[in-house]
Amino acid sequence: MRKFLTALIVIPLGLILVTFAVANRQFVTVSFDPFMTDDPSLSVTLPLFLLLTLVTAFGVLAGGCAVWLGQRHWRRAARRNDADARAARGELADLRARMAAARPEAQRLPVPSGVGLYGPIGRDKQRATL
Repeated sequence: MRKFLTALIVIPLGLILVTFAVANRQFVTVSFDPFMTDDPSLSVTLPLFLLLTLVTAFGVLAGGCAVWLGQRHWRRAARRNDADARAARGELADLRARMAAARPEAQRLPVPSGVGLYGPIGRDKQRATL
């Protein structure tokens, strides 16, 4: 089912991207020199679809980094809580071990020989022979 849903999304998206690339093959010049507009020293010429794809990828990457940096407080709190939980589990195990060592073993009263739970062996509560 997952492969079907992935194919249902990826195939149309791929067709849209290929159609976009074929329709926008003209070359554009991108300049990074704001002072010399006639003959920029920092410029690059590339197809429009490639420029838009690169800008989109850069935006996704920048947004992912911003979100990752914004969530550092929550990751730090999760690490701290995990360490506290591990320490608490270790302390609980130590306490349980100490309690088990300190607990006296249950002592059983000696049972007279020839006598069962309800009286002489071979008889029930009403002293009937079994």
